[in-house]
Amino acid sequence: MPRMWWVVGVVAFVVLLSAYLGWTAHRVERVHVRAQSAERALDAHLVRRAAAAAVVAEQHDNVELYAAARLALDAAPDEREQAENDLTRQLRAATPHGLDQAERQLIATSRRAVLARQVHTDHVRDALTARHRPLVRALGMARRYPRPQYFDIEDPTLPERVAEVPLPATPTSPLETV
Repeated sequence: MPRMWWVVGVVAFVVLLSAYLGWTAHRVERVHVRAQSAERALDAHLVRRAAAAAVVAEQHDNVELYAAARLALDAAPDEREQAENDLTRQLRAATPHGLDQAERQLIATSRRAVLARQVHTDHVRDALTARHRPLVRALGMARRYPRPQYFDIEDPTLPERVAEVPLPATPTSPLETV
């Protein structure tokens, strides 16, 4: 009879250990998937911002801003951070007034890019934290996923006085149109 309790104890320990390892592996996978999704979202917001900047530059005949926007759109992955920083500096120098629709769209996309960058940074930090846990490193749970990288750019915010004119509200659900 006492021998049976040892067997039950060992089986319970193995079940708990395997449940913990499965939970940890799933957690590592989730944080890496979130970091990859945040990277794609950040990229999409930065592309929208560069396209909006190109439209504003064309309307106002701003050659430097247009060149910076085109470089940001056409940059290779290893040159992307520098191109986005150049675009941010050109946007700050141009200081759009937010009077026409294209400038308001540029301001809105810049705000969204700031939020996307913050979310991306948070998810990369979480993924790197999960990767550095001793159990994850010892069992190689993160080796299937590429190591997430921070996207180090200046915050693409525009001055607050520029953002005085709000964008028109768009309905988000069918109930709001009624």
